[in-house]
Amino acid sequence: MSLDFEDRHVLITGGSKGLGLATARAFLAEGAKVTLVARTAETLAAAAAGLGAGPDRLAWVAADLRDPDAAEDAVARVEAGLVEVDILVNSAGAAKRTNAVELDPATWRAGLDAKFFPYINIQDAVLRRWRDRPRRGQNIVNIIGQGGRFPSDTHLAGGSANAALRLATVGLAKAYAHHGIRVNALHPGFTETGRIEQFLAFEIEKHGISRDEAYRRASDSMPLGRIGQPEDIANAVLFLASPRASYITGAELVVDGGQNIAL
Repeated sequence: MSLDFEDRHVLITGGSKGLGLATARAFLAEGAKVTLVARTAETLAAAAAGLGAGPDRLAWVAADLRDPDAAEDAVARVEAGLVEVDILVNSAGAAKRTNAVELDPATWRAGLDAKFFPYINIQDAVLRRWRDRPRRGQNIVNIIGQGGRFPSDTHLAGGSANAALRLATVGLAKAYAHHGIRVNALHPGFTETGRIEQFLAFEIEKHGISRDEAYRRASDSMPLGRIGQPEDIANAVLFLASPRASYITGAELVVDGGQNIAL
């Protein structure tokens, strides 16, 4: 089944690794044009080489999206290259895990700088352009996370940023619906990326167990019996971004293998 991404231009933040890179690969396979954004040129170049698409379909821009001016400049450079952006997928940034008793004002602020502002700054730059353009099914998918849904004593700063992003996502969805612009959120559970290592490190320290045992316990805790793969998340992103989801906005899709089922 085609998801109708031919000639669509997708901007993916955090696109040099993990979920962002998996999502880029999935969009390219569906015929989209893709631009990756991340902070480090070297990792972006390596990611682009691994994806193997030509310059007519794949580009990258290095930018620190914590800076609103850098985000604005990044979008300007992106659109000076491939063409206007149609879809934005946010996957940039992750707050460092910190035990609750070790939190201080600087750590709380770092949580927002790591996750909240990179999403907000690039969204602002894109939305200001989209609202003055013809409707082309433009939409945003924010890959957020479970930390904004359930508190964790090792992820309160990052979880607070995630919770703020949840509100921003549904608020922007409501504000921009009359422009024909959709905004949705996706919440992954345990997924096989580099970020899971932070969680495993805390489990190892907390319980005095090996990494293999920590990984086994995490896998066994999943109702579907396995930790998610990046492709599981990428496939869900593609659906939300596609015309197949054209009547879905302000939604929060949980993709966690049944880890946190709730009403």
